[in-house]
Amino acid sequence: MSESMLKMWISFAGMFLLILAIGLIVLSRHKLKGIFAIITSFFAYISLLLGGIIILYIVFSGPSI
Repeated sequence: MSESMLKMWISFAGMFLLILAIGLIVLSRHKLKGIFAIITSFFAYISLLLGGIIILYIVFSGPSI
């Protein structure tokens, strides 16, 4: 697998984590109460942080040939 294809799959994982974070934050704020909302929002913000770091890495690593 080439470096370009590897970066593509890594960026897809980052985008998936960002979309998952959106869904979990909406779920925890509108549907859940108590400890379940806290646990869900914790996982949402962790996935938001990881997804952001992955996307920043891909963007700032430069073009791959």
